[in-house]
Amino acid sequence: MRIRRRRVNGSGQRERRLCARALALLGGVLVLVLFGGVSGASAHAALTGTDPQEGSVLKSAPRRVTLTFSESIGLFDDSFRVLDPENRRVRTGEPEHADGRSDTAGVTLPRGLGDGTYTVAWRVVSADSHPVSGAFTFSVGKPSVTPAPPPPTAGDPLSSALYDIARYAAYTGLALLIGAVTFVLACGFPGSVRRLLVTGWWILLGSTFALLLLRGPYERGTGVSEVFDPDGLSDTLASRPGVVLVARLALLAAVAFVPSRPPVRDRGAGRGVLVLGVLFSLALAVTWAASEHASAGIQVPAAMVSSVLHLLAMAVWLGGLAALLAALHRPAEPVPPAVVTRFSRLALASVAVLAVTGVYQSWRGLGSWDALTSTEYGRLLVVKVVLVALLLAGAAFSRRWTARLAATRAPATVPAARVPVPVAVPASDGSASEESPSAGDGTTGDGEKDGTGDTEYHRGLRRSVLAEVTVGILVLVITTMLTGTQPGRAEAEGADAVAAVRRVTSKTTLVPFDVGTPGGHGKAQVELTPGQVGQNSVQVVIFGPDGGLVTVPEVRLTFTLESRKVGPIDAEITDKGGYWTSDGLTLPLPGTWTMKVTVRTSDLDEVTVSKKVTID
Repeated sequence: MRIRRRRVNGSGQRERRLCARALALLGGVLVLVLFGGVSGASAHAALTGTDPQEGSVLKSAPRRVTLTFSESIGLFDDSFRVLDPENRRVRTGEPEHADGRSDTAGVTLPRGLGDGTYTVAWRVVSADSHPVSGAFTFSVGKPSVTPAPPPPTAGDPLSSALYDIARYAAYTGLALLIGAVTFVLACGFPGSVRRLLVTGWWILLGSTFALLLLRGPYERGTGVSEVFDPDGLSDTLASRPGVVLVARLALLAAVAFVPSRPPVRDRGAGRGVLVLGVLFSLALAVTWAASEHASAGIQVPAAMVSSVLHLLAMAVWLGGLAALLAALHRPAEPVPPAVVTRFSRLALASVAVLAVTGVYQSWRGLGSWDALTSTEYGRLLVVKVVLVALLLAGAAFSRRWTARLAATRAPATVPAARVPVPVAVPASDGSASEESPSAGDGTTGDGEKDGTGDTEYHRGLRRSVLAEVTVGILVLVITTMLTGTQPGRAEAEGADAVAAVRRVTSKTTLVPFDVGTPGGHGKAQVELTPGQVGQNSVQVVIFGPDGGLVTVPEVRLTFTLESRKVGPIDAEITDKGGYWTSDGLTLPLPGTWTMKVTVRTSDLDEVTVSKKVTID
């Protein structure tokens, strides 16, 4: 007995040292991820402005294209593609942030661009690591008769699909791994669950490695043939998503050296494994929060904490359900009612955490009740709430089966105070044994089989848990879709910003005129768009004495800012067959301008009328 105890103690000391080393490594990785530089911004960047403006017609070719976004963005070497009127790519400069502002993107254009319509396709990555793309056009001189179609900006569909599959697999692996670890450490039932734990570890390891390789093609919208491109891999490793994925791989590599079961007789080492499991789960959850919606937007610190707790509660509940289902499908190794009861309590606590953090994250992501139905994020959130409600209903049935199972297996011949409590203890060969007789292994208090190892109640519990796992898989799918969808609040803010920039204003002025001949009077309607400093378009129509549109031989329009001695500036309007227009009027300064309208009704009759116009 003495020799055996020394062996156990020696083994326990080695396990304690191994746990301590792994604990230090996990702690270092956790600090790296937590303090890796998470900045605040609105989730998903929205384009708020372009220079040149979308659809504008310029007198001369611009020397630069500049985009402005609602948040900080990242650039690629191929963020811009400019196509000429013949759909040929224009050679441009290197993409860069304009004036050092991280919410802008710009590129220089070559000199001597010809007349026609040009297409600008762009692709950047937003602060929450999701790529954003789009295209717009502008014209030089005059628009092309048949402008070139805009190039595709959505990215390679195969790269996006594979990246999404890897994300689904990563969430699945996380739930299985953390759920199995929790079921072993908190519920005290190792048994066949260790296989599920190893499966979750491999799934999470493989999916994380796939995400790291696919990150470059996913961001740039290129094909899967670019997964091993050295430049792309280098850029990925230097980005925040790449750092987070590498940290996740380091965590998985570190935990591979941790004992798969707590030491039986060494309480100190057992507590070390328990602490290690908690820290490992926390660090894994942080690698998600640091690269998803929680890392961008309002209240980033609170959102990070909420996201970590939400993800852990989800993994404990859904992954624990999978572990319980795996255990229930092993009739040779029955699950003691006490284990099911412990998990039931743990699941209830997880639901409480999910409810609190879910309400906060819904408020943060939606921003308004209208977003529940008007945005894709809101509609997915409604589906998730319905599925969680179904999951809770299934959990209620499982609790009923648990109570019946415990009541059925309680020995009638032994007083309640003396019923042995089942405690699963790992044996030296890796199987599970029990230190004392229990109703959990299909025996009575006297150690005789009672034939109830797979009763109707046991089968009912299995069916109920299977239904919960099925719904839980759907919840996991919707959760993964939500992390890749623009939150309703950010979508609304981006739409407001775009509307504010693109909102077209116009100023309309009616100028009465009379040339002094019969029927030679009427009104000139002058419309300035947008009626602000800079480039404006002008449209003039002439109304006759009866209020109907009339045609006249000539209309001229000039603008003068007398206070600054600027002008007169000729609008150079041309007859377009019933109305007169120009897209090239530039008013350089704000103030009250004098607008002079000259209307000629015949070869001999004309009149000039002045009106004041305020330009902002």
